[in-house]
Amino acid sequence: MRNTPLSGLVVLTAASALLLTACTDASQTGTDGSSDGGSDTESAAPNFDPSSIEVDDAAAALLPEDVASAGVLTVGSNTEYAPAEFIGDDGQTPVGFDIDTIKAVGATLGLEVEIQSADFPAIIPALGTKFDAGISSFTITEERMEQSNMISFLNAGSAYAVASGNPDDIDPESMCGVTVAVQTGTIQDEDIAVQSDECEAAGEDPVDILQYDSQADATTNLVGGKAQVMYADSPVAGYAIEQTGGQIEQLGDVFDSAPQGIVVAKEDTELADAIQAALQSMMDDGTLAEVLGGWGSADAALDTAEVNPSVS
Repeated sequence: MRNTPLSGLVVLTAASALLLTACTDASQTGTDGSSDGGSDTESAAPNFDPSSIEVDDAAAALLPEDVASAGVLTVGSNTEYAPAEFIGDDGQTPVGFDIDTIKAVGATLGLEVEIQSADFPAIIPALGTKFDAGISSFTITEERMEQSNMISFLNAGSAYAVASGNPDDIDPESMCGVTVAVQTGTIQDEDIAVQSDECEAAGEDPVDILQYDSQADATTNLVGGKAQVMYADSPVAGYAIEQTGGQIEQLGDVFDSAPQGIVVAKEDTELADAIQAALQSMMDDGTLAEVLGGWGSADAALDTAEVNPSVS
């Protein structure tokens, strides 16, 4: 599913560059000091209706007392990463396949779900205090599992995108000396830094990394020519390709497929078990595939939900 282009954004043209935004802020500032304006308006596919889901009593019985009594699951998400999580066309409502998934989990557990937008790197540190859980295209890694419990539910890969026709003749096997745009705190942000170090160790030019708080700004700067390559989750890259009207294209194949998951605080094992049971119920009865299928992503659903699965 992570290879499938998805549809639903409104793409706006400003000056000579196509500005694609997926956030409520009209501008974002990259770590290189640049500020890139854009529209905060998007349209999205209809949300999955959680009222159609029956409560799984066995899963709900696993909830910690404080969450069960509150009746609300407070969830942090970086709503700047279409099509997984972003702000809809009303400028306020979080939408996306991650958002629909966590709402379905909440319904399975008999809970309302409150989504709160947050900076991506701030979500895991706020688990157990500000947020009960987080969902934001979190690739499951050993490092993240040291800080939190991660419950797997889908597989995703990574992909590069370049201007259509690859005018700079970029080799997908080497980013040495290439200007690459990424969203700060993502697995791609971490990986491109490692690639840059390897380039220098081999006596080649390092990667020129442009980090942005918003994935939309990474896309904007590829379309506008500031970046030569954009590096993101494969469904995000595919979504951007479709929505920029052919101005960018995928470079090479999707690679590094890995599970993604919902995160909860490391000490909150009861909530982790409840979410795992809810996800497994959704997998068994086809609900998860239906939720993801609304975004063209049914094939991404895993068959087994695991708490802190083994990853290479």
